[in-house]
Amino acid sequence: MKPELITITGKHPSTVVQRAKETCEQWSRWAMAFAILLGLAGVPPSAQGQTFTVLHSFKGGTDGADPVASVILDKAGNLYGTTESGGPFSSGTVFKVDKTGKESVLYSFSGGADGAIPLAGLVRDSAGNLYGTTEHGGDLTCGSGVGCGTVFKLDKTDKETVLYSFINGADGSEPVAGVILDKAGNLYGTTQYGGPFSSGTVFKVDTTGKETVLYTFTGGRGGKDGYFPEGLIGDAAGNLYGITQFGGNFSFGTVFKLDGTGKETVLYRFTGGADGVYPAAGVIADAAGNLYGTTQYGGSVNCFGDGCGTVFKLDKTGKETVLYSFTGGTDGASPVAGLVRDSAGNLYGTATFGGDPLCSGGCGVVFKIAP
Repeated sequence: MKPELITITGKHPSTVVQRAKETCEQWSRWAMAFAILLGLAGVPPSAQGQTFTVLHSFKGGTDGADPVASVILDKAGNLYGTTESGGPFSSGTVFKVDKTGKESVLYSFSGGADGAIPLAGLVRDSAGNLYGTTEHGGDLTCGSGVGCGTVFKLDKTDKETVLYSFINGADGSEPVAGVILDKAGNLYGTTQYGGPFSSGTVFKVDTTGKETVLYTFTGGRGGKDGYFPEGLIGDAAGNLYGITQFGGNFSFGTVFKLDGTGKETVLYRFTGGADGVYPAAGVIADAAGNLYGTTQYGGSVNCFGDGCGTVFKLDKTGKETVLYSFTGGTDGASPVAGLVRDSAGNLYGTATFGGDPLCSGGCGVVFKIAP
């Protein structure tokens, strides 16, 4: 499969990359490789015919800064999202951008009990309420005074309600991924840390704000179930699916399933080679139950020592197929975000690096993979 590319020329480091447990040696290899790429680069890739429009440019003030998560769309064409910083308290915002490109800040986090640093996107119910998570804030007795994160609701009047504040106990800590919503109004999500083994949890928050831990990961203590889980999806049978960035047999990450009884099944453990290394975002599913996702490193192309990342498919039997291995050139490198899929089966996503070599060695791409 060959990706069709839209090259991005504005550089923005991914928060997920910044949070990854990288060593100085790994980053040195990246820098050296991109320097070589600059030296060998020819003319930049030709345009593909798409139209690119900037709807809003953040100024880093009260309008917010660093929108690291994806946006959601309502029926009227308005976009809703979060910025991890900015706002009057530099603790992040929830924003709306209408069809004309006008941005409105719906809520600015204070960094206190209301939360701080929303790293994930939002989910919206049929009544127009928005739900999300913050990495910090909440109970400020937790996390050396910065708080261990919240699950919040923003109603149509822009009133924020903290549904749950994590305390870094069995309940978990630092929900850096978003939540999903079921028909009854319950929210489901993950925390990267916390739990008895400090390896993360899968949780449920009901409509009354009661939190229930559905699963606690043991991977940080040598378990094979993984650790540091990220974003969930659900199916009609009530099963949840997600990834762990690390853990498994080889500590290169896993894809897991959690059924309605709380039983976890590891569907796939990455080996650290051509199959991929460190899945950094959640998975999506098709109607047949196949899962699709990305890995930050690995792949069949030996670039930067660890590979430049993959797009993968996992079928219902647990068989993994690498749909594309990035080369670190104009096709991109290091996809740390998830995918979206259209009705024709095309997959779309982003890669953090690579692309136009005239932009500091490559500032990232938006790609399409056709079936």
